[in-house]
Amino acid sequence: MDEIKTIDIEKYFPQLLETPNAPKKLYIKGTLPNTDAIFLTVVGSRKYTSYGKEVCEKIISDLGRLNIKCPIVIISGLALGIDAIAHRAALESGLKTIAIPGSGLNSSVLYPASNHGLANKIVSEGGALLSEFEPDFRATPYSFPQRNRIMAGMSRGILVIEAGERSGTLITARLATEYNRDVFVIPGSIFSPQSRGAHQLLKLGAIPVTCGADILEHWNLNRELKVESRKSKVFDECSNEEKQILKLLHEPTTKEELMQKLDIPTHNVNIILSAMEIKGLIIETHGEMRVNI
Repeated sequence: MDEIKTIDIEKYFPQLLETPNAPKKLYIKGTLPNTDAIFLTVVGSRKYTSYGKEVCEKIISDLGRLNIKCPIVIISGLALGIDAIAHRAALESGLKTIAIPGSGLNSSVLYPASNHGLANKIVSEGGALLSEFEPDFRATPYSFPQRNRIMAGMSRGILVIEAGERSGTLITARLATEYNRDVFVIPGSIFSPQSRGAHQLLKLGAIPVTCGADILEHWNLNRELKVESRKSKVFDECSNEEKQILKLLHEPTTKEELMQKLDIPTHNVNIILSAMEIKGLIIETHGEMRVNI
């Protein structure tokens, strides 16, 4: 990996210097984006649900597909759970991503050790690792909430995917509010313990989000390609059988139910569904097929 350097905070993250107890120094490994980039911090539970994983990937994929003048950069903490999912989703969507671990940046101390491969990929694909801690500093219980203030301070807003009632994610959300940053929240199931903290934030005035376009519209960013226009174009390019299937999947449906509604031989349906999954038109989760555009 690249050597560890220090950066000019005033040049790259002037908004961070406006926050209380701003770091005096930041170490970097990798490459920073252009100064016109817009930073979105994505946080969530380490004990995520399949819903949390899916929605995190969808929102970031949406942001990657939308063609905007100012590039979106995804920030997260390299931790297990939603952090790692957010970094990977950014890489897969063609977005730059910055990881801010609760440790120094030397490979011998980088935390967690299980995400070393992900850290290397972030750097190799044009992103960066940042830390205010000395390169050989080992993570401690206090270093994680301390780094959270950087994640909140350097971003224009934060996106909360899932958070329990006492989740550390709520610390970052509280800091973002104190720093006058936008707090976006994914609504979850009222029965899920992993969504209780997120719903608390919504009650306190956080901004509900159901797709990437919601974030861009809140920021009044100039989008050159709207989601609905893209969906229409993709739909127009589908075969008659694919269009029929997409119309039937207006809500999640099992493959068996879908086959009963289609006037197409079963073996042909399997072939068409496989081709649609490869194209990214549909996705199967928990035994149900759903639209993925």
